[in-house]
Amino acid sequence: MQGKQYSGARVRAARGVAFARQAGRSLRALALALGLGTAMAAQAAYPERPIQIVISFPPAGAADVMARAVGQKLSEELKQSVVVENRPGGGGGIGMTVAARAQPDGYTVYLAAVTNLAIAASIYKSQQSNLAADFVPIGGVGIAPHVLVVPATLPVNNVAELIAYIKKSPGQYNFASQGTGTLSHLESELFTMKAGLDMVHVPYKGSSQALPDVISGRSSMFFDSIPGSMALVKSGKLKALAVGSSRRAALLPDVPTLGEAGLSGIEADNLFGLVAPKGTPQQAIDTITAALEKVLALPDLKSALAAQGAELRFMPAAALGAAIVQETRSWGEVVSAAKVEPQ
Repeated sequence: MQGKQYSGARVRAARGVAFARQAGRSLRALALALGLGTAMAAQAAYPERPIQIVISFPPAGAADVMARAVGQKLSEELKQSVVVENRPGGGGGIGMTVAARAQPDGYTVYLAAVTNLAIAASIYKSQQSNLAADFVPIGGVGIAPHVLVVPATLPVNNVAELIAYIKKSPGQYNFASQGTGTLSHLESELFTMKAGLDMVHVPYKGSSQALPDVISGRSSMFFDSIPGSMALVKSGKLKALAVGSSRRAALLPDVPTLGEAGLSGIEADNLFGLVAPKGTPQQAIDTITAALEKVLALPDLKSALAAQGAELRFMPAAALGAAIVQETRSWGEVVSAAKVEPQ
């Protein structure tokens, strides 16, 4: 009897061990399933907290207006707050570096002024980040082209007449810019090179300082933002001769492009694009890209930005990446030819 009792106890113990093992396997399977479910839910929930858009310019400028207007619509589409952080300075390098060093989790993106950064990359060699190397493209947002203006008193009415007028007195006329190394500066350098003009560069600290001297005639021409000069053109204090973009600007439909005006090879669309730090999850990028394409097509957003001189144009990620490379190469050549040095 003792043997049978002992044998029965062993059987019951073995069964207990088997049951425990099975229970353990079931618990592990349940935990794994719960973990996968939680992970999938977390992934599907993106974005689950505010998204930050970093820009390299101070408040109230074209980039800031664009970032806040587009950010508001993205917030509505993504059902999550979108905030703008202004980090100006260093030819755009400060804001770009802040964004490049952010956690690549989909919650920090960078609105890049692609054309300006392409110029800065060739001038400021010590920048700590690089748009092409340290970011992945999300999508192009639009352009904010410049307009070529001259004093109302200058006896010219088109680009051909301006070129002929300046050529009569080499070295006697100057052009204004928003500062050394800005797009305004490089557009002018490219213009003078293409037209074969001998002019003196006079840099200012932004449009507000340059415009009075252009109006008075101290400076003979100036590439300025459309909103910056629009009121002065309408009031007759300045003449708008051409826009620097590849096609006419919506706010100035009667003003030709430089190509249409007879000076080919100058296209400065002043492209803006949304990018993310390298390593950002593809799912987050795809989510923002889809939302961006949708909001950029909204009529109210397009009209609001058009009133600020910006034209919204969605560009797929691959096309934006190619544009970044092209802009960097082409403006690098202009910087080299014009021998522009950092101040």
